[in-house]
Order: sequence, then structure tokens, then C-alpha cells
Amino acid sequence: MRLDDLPTEILFQILLWVPPSSVPAFQQACLKVAQDVASVDWKYMFQSRHLADIAISHALEDILSCQTRRLDGSERIIAHGYDAKDTLLRHLNCSNDTEDVLARRYYSDAVLGALHRTMAIKEWVKLNDGQSVPLERALASFDQFVLHEREGDMEEVSARIDSVAQSIRLEQPDIADATPRQKARLIATYLCRHGLTGIADSSEYRNLQNNFIGLALNSEGRAALPLISVGIFCSVAKRFNLIAQPCTFPFHVYAIVMAPHGQALDGRPLEHDSPPEIMYMDPFRSEGEVFRNDLEAQLRTMGLPHGHYETLLGVSSTAEMVRRTARNIIESIQTTRNIQDLRTSSEPPYPEADGALYGALWALLLLPDENESLFQRARYQPYLMDHLEKQFLFDVQLVEMYMLPQFLGSQHSTQLLEALQVIRIGDSMPKQVKRRTSNASKSVQFKVGQVFRHKRYNYQGVITGWDVECAAGEPWMSQMGVDRLSRGRHQSFYHALVEDKSVRYVAEENIVDTEMEVGVNLMRLAGRHFKRWDETSKTFISNIKDEYPDD
Repeated sequence: MRLDDLPTEILFQILLWVPPSSVPAFQQACLKVAQDVASVDWKYMFQSRHLADIAISHALEDILSCQTRRLDGSERIIAHGYDAKDTLLRHLNCSNDTEDVLARRYYSDAVLGALHRTMAIKEWVKLNDGQSVPLERALASFDQFVLHEREGDMEEVSARIDSVAQSIRLEQPDIADATPRQKARLIATYLCRHGLTGIADSSEYRNLQNNFIGLALNSEGRAALPLISVGIFCSVAKRFNLIAQPCTFPFHVYAIVMAPHGQALDGRPLEHDSPPEIMYMDPFRSEGEVFRNDLEAQLRTMGLPHGHYETLLGVSSTAEMVRRTARNIIESIQTTRNIQDLRTSSEPPYPEADGALYGALWALLLLPDENESLFQRARYQPYLMDHLEKQFLFDVQLVEMYMLPQFLGSQHSTQLLEALQVIRIGDSMPKQVKRRTSNASKSVQFKVGQVFRHKRYNYQGVITGWDVECAAGEPWMSQMGVDRLSRGRHQSFYHALVEDKSVRYVAEENIVDTEMEVGVNLMRLAGRHFKRWDETSKTFISNIKDEYPDD
């Protein structure tokens, strides 16, 4: 068989694995590819991507070189859109012997996360504006908040669903000629048999990971809540021109399959003015059809009035599916996994609860219920801002573009604007330089980059800054009992980053120097302040010399 005999889709898959230097030879060997290549201005595309790569790398170097104007650097990168992703992944996957390996990985990941969230929020904004957004993309937007460098973004989710559909076609070559009812059953059977819907262990029903369509499509076991299972079913069905949408049924999600206009579910022609035939499927539980009488019986058991049945058994909007997913995520976090337990695990959890909750709050803010007031939406604002200030600082522009306009003219906008201004001013101002040349500073025993164990609470942390004596306000000192310490307030105090992501202010008498192995979480977080870990000195090498030049 010649290369030209292969389908175009296969040829482009081959091209993905061909080194760039071999593409000209491949083009000469395959006339079909040569014709496709000739129709595109590849030189211009290469030049554009190359220049973008340089600009993105320069912006990242600016972020790494100084603590000021990092927001500006991140926004310059995000302005390139998804063209920035490959460049950021290259820096994120730098070798272990890179001089600033921890900082480079940390900030590449931070900007990549902001880019992922930007793309997700844009999808939800389009949905709220009444534009059409495929269900798979609306649901995959949640994955964008927990993704990091892993596969499973919106484009990859769509590609995975395409792949599933193609596998069904290979397994069922006559599916294109099947009736709507047959198609629905064939698709549900395939998804169930291959573990793409449902949950293998019912005791894990509320696990956080079960709320993410990207994880469900790429995990080895069955790990998809009913809503996600239906989302996968409907998205695959769409590849077969089968009309399938989620149902608004309470406490569970079913799929509604609708026959084309003028046709019955079994393929028979119908009168032109006949109402469309529909059927219900529950891909979470089985591959078979669910009958309307059984669903109505469930509604009666719930005590719901008969007048609501048409609505509850009708089609649900994509926006409502996003809201329900957000609520499911919040419930998963609240009922089955304590966030503190997640934070203190030896390995970073996936998906992380903080990112998942942050995404859920954004979804509820951007896609409010019709009857939800401005006051009710405002309740999400403090939690979002708390997450932003502690972990997602590069999302400031997102808040300015998409959150702030929702509260214009209210007291909430004033408070939000003030908080954003404080963040931007803090980012643009040079840090106060603290040297060790004064007599007072010579009493500071520990240095930036030293790893310690807290004498009383036994947690592991790394010193990121110091004060000659306690610089906190009187209320804080009173609350924390600083004056009851054996050395009181006139001892050195240290800013510290702790393995649970928290930032602490620790008295010198509570710091115990240690050579214990640095945990995975702390090593990953340390890139915020440090270039790398030095195995010889058992300390982190500072990347904040502009603030502490002598440490």
C-alpha cells in the first residue's frame, strides 16, 4: 500500500510523529500531503510561532529574574493564547540540572494554569451570553482548573471523544445505518463495556475525581458521576448525528434521545406534524432504555406535583449542567474529603481540591440561576479572592475582565476594585531591601532558604524572609500570645512557606534546624521563592536576592 492510499486523517496522525527535519522527505513521498502542505503558508506560520516562542520565553525570564511586575509578564504570555502552551510546557519540563529548575517549573506551571483558566472562563462567558458551547467543552472547562501539565484540556477531551466514536465505528461498521434507538443502545453498550461511564466502586461515588470529564475519559477504571456519564454519552452521540441531551431530572441525570423530525425512534417515517419521539437512557447505570413511566413513578415517590413533570423530564440546558457540576464538586469537597487532609498528603493530590473549588466558584458566579440576585452571587466573591491572593495571583486580569463588571455600581465592586489595586500596586513596587550589615540584623540566626521543623507543631517549612523582631500588629500578637513566648516579641521572626501551602510567621525560638528529607509538596511549592535545592548545604538557593541580598 502506498502512502497516498491512506486516509488523510491517518496521514496527519503520522505527521505528528515525524521529526520536523523529516517533513520535506515525507512530503516528497506522499503527493496528498504535498498538496495539503502547498495550500498553507507554512513559512509564515513557522516564523510566527518562532517569534511567539521567543517573546513568551523572554516574558518568562522577566518573571524569574525579579519579584516586581510579574503580573505584566504573565499577561504578556497569556495574550498569545494557546500558542503559549507548548513553550510553557518546554520550560516546565526543563531538566533537573537547570540552574533555576524549581523557579522555572513553578512559574511556568503558574502561568500555564492561568492560561488554562482563561480558556475555561471564556467558554462559560460565551455560554452565559447565549452562544452555543458544546457540552463536552463546557464540562471540560472544570478540568482546566486542575490540569497543570497533564493531558486532558478541552481540545484533548474533544479529540478523545472523536477517538471513542471512531472505535465504535470500527466495532460497529453499520452503525450509520442503524435507527436512533439502535444507535443509542450501541453507544451506551460500548461506553459501559469500556469503563467510560459509571463508577466501579459505589463507595467512591463522591470522590472528587468523578466530577471531571477529562479524567473519566482517560482513567483506567470507571470514574464518572451520572452527569459526567451523560455528558460523555451525549457528546459521543453527536458524532453519529444522534440528538441526545441531558434531562433536568432531580438528584440524577438521564439522557434524552430524540428522533429526527419526521422519523420515529425505530426509523419509521412519521407524519409531518407529529411530535418528535423521545427515549430516556441512563448510561451511568446501564446500557438499556429507561421508560418514562418509571421516571414518573420516581417523581411521585418524591412527592413532586404532576404539573412539574414536563419540566423535570425535559431537556436541561448546558449552563444548568455546568451549575450542577459546580455544586457536585463543592459537595464532594465538603462531604468526603477534608481539604486539610488533601493538603497534608505526601503526594500532591489530583485533582487538587483548591483548584477544583476555585473553578466551581467561578462557574457559579459566571452562570447564575435566573432567580439569583446580585447579593446572592456576591457571596462567592470573598472565597474567590481569597483563593486568588493565596494561589492564583496571575488571575488578576480575569477578575478585572469577568468578575468586576458583574458588580459595577454596587458596594461589592468598590471593595473588589480596592483589593485588585492593592495587588497590582504590590506587584509593581520594588521590595524593601533587608541586609545583614546592621548590628540588629546580625542577631537573626537563620537564613532564607533554610528548611526547619516547627518545635511545637512539628510541620516542615522553609524560611522565605525575616524581621529583626516581631513586625506584626498588636491585635495579631495578642491573639497569638507572642508576649507569652519565653523570648517574647523582641526576638527574630521568620516568614515561612509550609508544606500545606500556608504561609506562617514563626518566632525564632520555635524554629528547629533540620536535615530531614524535604517533602514532595514543599519541593514543588519552593519554586515561588527559590531557584533550586542544594544537596550539599541542604538549603534552597534564593531567587529573592532583590529583597534579601545577603541570604
